[in-house]
Amino acid sequence: MATRWELFAGVTLIVLLVVLGLSRATARELTAGDRDSDPRAGEDSAPTPEGGEPTPAGEPIRRPEATRPRRSARSPEGNLLVSAALSQALVGALLAGLAWYAQVPAGALGVDDPSAAARPGIALGIGLYATNEAGGWVTERAGIDADESLRELLAPETAGGWLLLLGVVLPLVAVVEEFLFRAALVGALAAGFSVSPWLLAVLSSVAFGVGHGLQGPGGVVVTGVLGFVLAAAFVLTGSLWVVVVAHYLVNALEFLVHEALDVGMDGS
Repeated sequence: MATRWELFAGVTLIVLLVVLGLSRATARELTAGDRDSDPRAGEDSAPTPEGGEPTPAGEPIRRPEATRPRRSARSPEGNLLVSAALSQALVGALLAGLAWYAQVPAGALGVDDPSAAARPGIALGIGLYATNEAGGWVTERAGIDADESLRELLAPETAGGWLLLLGVVLPLVAVVEEFLFRAALVGALAAGFSVSPWLLAVLSSVAFGVGHGLQGPGGVVVTGVLGFVLAAAFVLTGSLWVVVVAHYLVNALEFLVHEALDVGMDGS
């Protein structure tokens, strides 16, 4: 049976638009929730937590860590993590079923040989994590906002929560996002339509950055750059599993360092 490239491309682009739309809606909801939970929102000015100069209206109010709302004011962590896992699993199952029905070759998706992915994936993941930290530090010093509220919201407070996050949610995120943004949007489209994989790498990385709009302008820039590095690694290795391992390590290290160990961007 011939590969149904047009069907695969069309449905994949629809899935991408839905994912980007949901990301934007979630960002809007979290922003509204932050305004509702902050009694100073909407005022012309307000004192800083230390009682210093007032904060002009319209500028973001940066609260110290101790004054941020904790889990007690949010949904239980289990519900949040299970919801995240189910949503990722749904998108992943849809894309996998689509690839099977459209008869997309395994080689175009980079899923045919996972045996040699561990070492290059680990090396790439550690390097990307360091780059991600450096990029966050640079954008912060440049005054470009980065929002960490989603990571803080998903950070567990129990051993079971950490097991669910590190063993289920983050692996699903890595597999599904890499399948969509690298295997489908780069590998499959390049193979099916004779388009330069490097052009597709650039376009998919822009979409990848936009899809992480929850992280603020700084997060979008850094994530877009990391997305291109992952896309380049996919093009050069032809392996989905290399970039899945790397993606998982970046996310896992972010949670472990910044949430479990509570290390800030300034190293404190």
